[in-house]
Amino acid sequence: MNDKNDTMGASAESRFTVAPATLFMDVWMGRLIRIGGVSVIAAVVGMLLFLLLQILPLFSGATVSRLESFKVPAGTVAFGEEDSGAIFFFVTGQGEVVFMGKADKAASTWSEIARWTAPAGRPAVTAVRVLSRERIVLLGHADGTVRTLVMQFRTTFAADGTRKVEPSVSEEPALSPGRPGKPVNDLWFAQNSSSKLVVTSQTDQGSTVLAGVRIVQRKGLGGRTSLTQGAPFEIASGAGEFLQVMVPSTGDSVLAITKDGEVRVFGGEGDKMSQTGSFRPFDAAGKSGGVSSAGLVFGDVSAVFVSKTGEMRVWAIHPVVQADGTSRRQWGQVRPPVSLPGEGLGVWSAAGNKCFLVAAGGTIQIRNLTTDSVRWSGELEGETLRQAVFSRNYDRLTAITSGGNAVRWRVDDHHPDSSWRAFFGKIWYEGASGPDFVWQSSSGSDEFEAKYSLVPLIYGTIKGTFYALLFALPISLLAAVYVSQFLRPDLRLIVKPVMEVMASLPSVVLGFFAGLWLAPIVDANLVPLLCLLASLAPAGLLAGFLWSSLPQPVRRKVRPGLEFVWLVPFIVAFGALAWSAAPWIESAFFTVTDPSGAVVSDFREWWRSSTGLAYDARNSVVVGFVMGFAVIPIVFTIAEDALSNVPVALTSGSLALGASRWQTVWRVVVPTAISGIVSAVMIGFGRAVGETMIVVMATGNTAVMEANPFNGMRTLSANIAVELPEAPVGHTHFRALFLGAFCLFLLTFVVNTLAEILRQRLRDRYKTV
Repeated sequence: MNDKNDTMGASAESRFTVAPATLFMDVWMGRLIRIGGVSVIAAVVGMLLFLLLQILPLFSGATVSRLESFKVPAGTVAFGEEDSGAIFFFVTGQGEVVFMGKADKAASTWSEIARWTAPAGRPAVTAVRVLSRERIVLLGHADGTVRTLVMQFRTTFAADGTRKVEPSVSEEPALSPGRPGKPVNDLWFAQNSSSKLVVTSQTDQGSTVLAGVRIVQRKGLGGRTSLTQGAPFEIASGAGEFLQVMVPSTGDSVLAITKDGEVRVFGGEGDKMSQTGSFRPFDAAGKSGGVSSAGLVFGDVSAVFVSKTGEMRVWAIHPVVQADGTSRRQWGQVRPPVSLPGEGLGVWSAAGNKCFLVAAGGTIQIRNLTTDSVRWSGELEGETLRQAVFSRNYDRLTAITSGGNAVRWRVDDHHPDSSWRAFFGKIWYEGASGPDFVWQSSSGSDEFEAKYSLVPLIYGTIKGTFYALLFALPISLLAAVYVSQFLRPDLRLIVKPVMEVMASLPSVVLGFFAGLWLAPIVDANLVPLLCLLASLAPAGLLAGFLWSSLPQPVRRKVRPGLEFVWLVPFIVAFGALAWSAAPWIESAFFTVTDPSGAVVSDFREWWRSSTGLAYDARNSVVVGFVMGFAVIPIVFTIAEDALSNVPVALTSGSLALGASRWQTVWRVVVPTAISGIVSAVMIGFGRAVGETMIVVMATGNTAVMEANPFNGMRTLSANIAVELPEAPVGHTHFRALFLGAFCLFLLTFVVNTLAEILRQRLRDRYKTV
């Protein structure tokens, strides 16, 4: 008997013993789960670190290191360099061109390798102008003529791969822009794709004369270029002397700075140029001391002026609205004044971006025009700059000093157009009427000023998300409440899978649907659709009022969960009435008068004329509807699960105490499931923020900052998808897109963190309900 009891006890005990294999799997599965959780956190942190590594170089300044210095030829007044920096050409006051280079790569000293001298018998050289970027030397003579020398560099490679550059000079026919027989005091040159302009300054009977001549270039068959010289023309004459003259590369204008600080603007085409305006960069010459130096920045739309007291101001051509409502382009100050450490000694522009070198006192600075920032600042010991030249690639800077030395620096500034202000501040860009937030990363012009403001993209992201959630949240949350609490169980088994299938629709299909099908329908029937939407609330309220007025015996004849059938006729009737009444509503309230005087009923034209805002067929309303359509299934599914998981004991107890079904839902079910509902909303928010294809295909994808519901937007995610494949790796544009991704990461992280905090607090508050 005892043996039998012992056997039965051992058998009962073995029933509660866990098999070793099960314990082993349990331990390792726990470890795998922990490893998976840590891996997810590590992946998120890794993505954050990767983004930071990509964007940190945007906020580093320029690094300028001195390479070498050497003596320039005696009598040098100007210089230029070959593109690779292997050869310099120095021009003396007598008009000689001296080429200097290194004998080989191992050589440490610069020496003369060639020299060009003008043929004997020519008039004396009285003015020299060097355009390093174009490799052109202009020589003005005592008889009023001007000769153009073009520096040519022939590159050859030896059998061992050694690169050799051979310089030469070609001379163009002499020009006589000004008055014959009068020495040329100074001269300037501009060249574009179709013409050249040479401007000279001469003195005749105590009067300063500015004159010019234009050479038109025409390309014929076979690529041959023919040059046609126009007639010389006088630009300005009068007593006094022009301190400096600036000629934009377009060749259609001339800026002449007088000694009293006035800038006279001359404009015209062909063989004529007259004064079109004037301005003073500094308010009073007495306080500022007048203009001491000036220079045009790359693109020749903006000019930098520095006074004798060290004040720097930037003026640019921009549109100004006149009293009659028309817009006129004129010069105006576009940057706040900047104080430099001393009198301005010169302004020299970079060859391919908006940076420029300004020398003031004993200090030299590389500044960026767009961001108005100092990229680098340095000093010259006991010397001042006479001329400076940036290389075409903006990787070298060479200057000749008052001591007769040529100094070379290496410039490492890979992102000169980037700064906190460029990405998040208002900037007055060239050609704009005022400061603004603009994203425009590319253009067909080399002189284009890149605009990398992320503010319009952040605004577009928030705008698109707002309209999507405005449409999706009421529908999805109320549908979740109805399906989980009121709909018949057999119908719920049909509705919920259908909604989950909707969540699987690819966004590119929804975008295609929105852009090619829905947008034209909304554009053609906007007023009827708005009237239809406005009729839904009255239809529902009337149906509910009439339903509550029916006697109880009548309402009991409708099976529970099928009450929505009562609502359908009201919605159909009100919708049909609203649709048919829309043309009369549009004729009564949304009319405009066309140029012929006829009154036209058109909401789109009424919106444009009444509000002054744009109207686009692909607008935020369309995006909100279609993106909301993508968000609804996600929010509905999660919210419905949270509401369905409320314990039946809570709802039964509420109903037993006499609460109605609606009171039970709003006082018991919703508070209990509130944490799940918040999670559903946040996941829907993340879906809307990160949406790409719908925004790209359903909007104009323009980076504008308007709350106007009838124009488009550009979001951060859409911008990254569209522009990243075309952005050069490592370029400012490339890293600016990663900065946009970082902002998107931070936006979702901050919102989700706040939502989680809110969810936890709501969960703690209603856990005892």
